Amino acid sequence: MDREHAHANHHQHDAHEAHHGQEHGHGHEHGHEHGHEHGQVSWAMAARATLHCLTGCAIGEVLGMIVGTALGWGNLPTMALAIVLAFFFGYALTLRGILTAGVDFRTAVRVALAADTLSIAVMELIDNGVILVWPGAMDAHLSEALFWIALAISLALAFVVTTPVNKWMIGRGKGHAVVHQYHH
Repeated sequence: MDREHAHANHHQHDAHEAHHGQEHGHGHEHGHEHGHEHGQVSWAMAARATLHCLTGCAIGEVLGMIVGTALGWGNLPTMALAIVLAFFFGYALTLRGILTAGVDFRTAVRVALAADTLSIAVMELIDNGVILVWPGAMDAHLSEALFWIALAISLALAFVVTTPVNKWMIGRGKGHAVVHQYHH
């Protein structure tokens, strides 16, 4: 690790400590206040991490469907575009937070990839799986209620399934536990 990066990490860690000391009215060591070091992660923390990923995924999914439909593409290429955009926007939201904390772009990309890949993959698998098996959902147009109902239910189910995955990852110091040290 280069000296500048080490200094930025140390400075960010100090700012994180000060922020949490003020926010919670105490100065517990990083990791102990939420129980990260012992694998005890709150469901609220896991839900926030999942909601963060879900936001990026939803933006990408809807944008992919709009673009694919506007270009007259079939279901498979439209779904592929939606998945690619879901990953892109999922990573982009995480990158934005990390870059705001002053981390260099290369490190921020590595952190975002490490933090979000499994979460987004699980979310996309569940979300698109529901759309595939829901009768008529793949052929529903953006102007039809079926499209939006199927999308909302598939995203809600993806949230429910992905939250325990994120809880498990954060409890092991992975996923959004890595992001947490950069932007709070």
